[in-house]
Amino acid sequence: MSLTVSPELLEKARQGPVEDADFIACIRESLPYAWGVVSGLADEARASDADYEANEVPPPGEAERGQLLRLLASDAMRDAVERHFGMRLAFQNCHKVALFKPGADAAYEQFVTPRAQLLNQSPELVDC
Repeated sequence: MSLTVSPELLEKARQGPVEDADFIACIRESLPYAWGVVSGLADEARASDADYEANEVPPPGEAERGQLLRLLASDAMRDAVERHFGMRLAFQNCHKVALFKPGADAAYEQFVTPRAQLLNQSPELVDC
């Protein structure tokens, strides 16, 4: 299961649309490692002049790797996180997550090219 959903939030979802704030809280609480990576990137991006910030540190274990994969594989979670931070997410492997500032379209387009994906590969990432 991707998220730990409280009975109250589940009931809200049964009744109709869910507020982003409620969904973000559920993501943050359910996937603390993934949330920490992305929110850390957001903090770094806000403090930097660079177009984006990327995580280069592999997760400490499989549970944390799974959190990143679940967050980034879900369109709903990814979209909510992007709206929350006002930045665009990109993902190359089990840990290389990047957060792009508004207007950093050229940097984003470069990051998501097949060339960039291939250059990011290494034997250490085969089981990633």
